[in-house]
Amino acid sequence: MKRAIFTIAAILLCLTLKAQYNKEIIRQVLMQGDTTYSGQNINFPAGNAAISITKVIIPKGTSTGWHKHENHVFAYVQQGTLTLELENGYSREFKKDSTIAEVVNTPHNGVNRGGEDVVLIVFQTLPGKNQTLPGKK
Repeated sequence: MKRAIFTIAAILLCLTLKAQYNKEIIRQVLMQGDTTYSGQNINFPAGNAAISITKVIIPKGTSTGWHKHENHVFAYVQQGTLTLELENGYSREFKKDSTIAEVVNTPHNGVNRGGEDVVLIVFQTLPGKNQTLPGKK
């Protein structure tokens, strides 16, 4: 019940804030959904949380290395094209101006096969660590 009341209050607040913007301001939703790019549900833990916003640059011809995230990570591709690979062979390409809801607790690798650096703006929920898995593929 508390969650429903909070959700309704949040929606009303957003509508109020939107109405307060100057009419010349352009607002564009870049991502909205409830699953990651591989179909995992997005669930946030109860209690207090923090967020980190980071600019990540992946040079052309390199990869992140196989790793996994304990918490949700979302990214906006500001430049370049990033290919995300899962161990089961599934891969998906994300081009400039696209968004990513990354997988949680699932090993994956981000590969830059393009001719320019990939630049990501990354939003990560905290606490938790980004765990690198050395020696994977």
